[in-house]
Amino acid sequence: MRCERILVSNKSNLVKLQTPLHFNYAFNQGNCKTMTDFRQQALDYHALPTPGKISVELSTPAETVKDLALAYSPGVAEPVREIAQDPENAYKYTGKGNLVAVITNGTAILGLGNLGPLASKPVMEGKSLLFKRFANIDSIDIEVKHRTVDEFVDTVANIADTFGGINLEDIKAPECFMIEKALKERCSIPVFHDDQHGTAIVTAAGMLNALDIQGKKIEESRIVCMGAGAAAISCMELLISCGAMREKIYMLDRKGVIHTNRDDLNEYKRRFANNTDMRTLEEVICGADIFVGVSGPDVIDAEHVKLMADKPVIFACSNPDPEIKPELAHAARKDLIMATGRSDYPNQVNNVLCFPFIFRGALDVRASTINEEMKVAAVHAIRQIAKEEVPADVLKASGHKSLTFGKDYIIPKPMDARLLTRVSKAVAQAAIDSDVAAIEMPKDYMK
Repeated sequence: MRCERILVSNKSNLVKLQTPLHFNYAFNQGNCKTMTDFRQQALDYHALPTPGKISVELSTPAETVKDLALAYSPGVAEPVREIAQDPENAYKYTGKGNLVAVITNGTAILGLGNLGPLASKPVMEGKSLLFKRFANIDSIDIEVKHRTVDEFVDTVANIADTFGGINLEDIKAPECFMIEKALKERCSIPVFHDDQHGTAIVTAAGMLNALDIQGKKIEESRIVCMGAGAAAISCMELLISCGAMREKIYMLDRKGVIHTNRDDLNEYKRRFANNTDMRTLEEVICGADIFVGVSGPDVIDAEHVKLMADKPVIFACSNPDPEIKPELAHAARKDLIMATGRSDYPNQVNNVLCFPFIFRGALDVRASTINEEMKVAAVHAIRQIAKEEVPADVLKASGHKSLTFGKDYIIPKPMDARLLTRVSKAVAQAAIDSDVAAIEMPKDYMK
């Protein structure tokens, strides 16, 4: 019987920065005098007192001869026999049900690009840290070398039974779509590409709230999406699931507007080919209600913002440098609501609001997949929290005296404990309702 579980190392004695989501905030609050100082703090955080951010701890006693006889030979033979008789017993006798694999090939690391699998390891360990910190989920990072998509898929599929779920990370488009699709077909456990779906869920939650504040309906809104990669396509698909009209979405890539007369589109971009004569950003953003940026820094300016409809919504999610700086956007328009991927501005679109709790809910009912119903349930659970009174501990942790649902607070803060209980339960219930759960929700779940 396996006794070990993956546990995040406690490095709180080294620096106060507990998770990556605090880095930008801390830096901009003056905790680091220079970028050089911050760089060194980041390196020290990862190197000291022990290299890395995760470790393994024992979850059962291993002090006596009897303990060892139960843990390994001969006692371990008994759960082996039980699992051989019924594979579902793996959930009873091993840590499988609370173990997620964080897997990458390092082809799209943050905003740094294709730096290879090994270079991605600090990011994957960071993801494990967040899983443990926010949802008490054990996870282990796996970095895969491969020559083809099929090799990657085969590698992951062949080890999938070890885990309760698979979180794909930092895989470039369009390969990420093919990989996720193939793994979902071959694996009986949830497979979730966070760069796609986590970003989409948090974006949709914030977007629906922003539109409520602006007095607009998503089904009537004209949407401009700058970027056509994994996050962009998933964001738009989920917005459609939440009511947006596909024909009102104008997506742009490096060559401009994606339209039906282009012959250079892959199957994923083709879904968003708009039957339009408009070809440029200036044309499509004129009168737009929503701008979503998942592309790169400074791709729109004040004049573009001025062209948008009354009470526009701008989500400039490129990180660390957004598609337009908030100061510039707000100077151009006083009636807009804006979100970014940064923690030092209001309305941070942060995937940590989502992925730990998506997996928590999925694992707890042994969901075979994470489907659209579960993602939409997460959207509505997240957005509802922002409409409620903010607890004092959240205000203290986020450095605010007060937060009230409105233009500068459309989405919860990552340290809000209600995310664990509310989102996890909503996802678990959606899994049950959509017939992808293997067990019922535990009694008094998330009470």
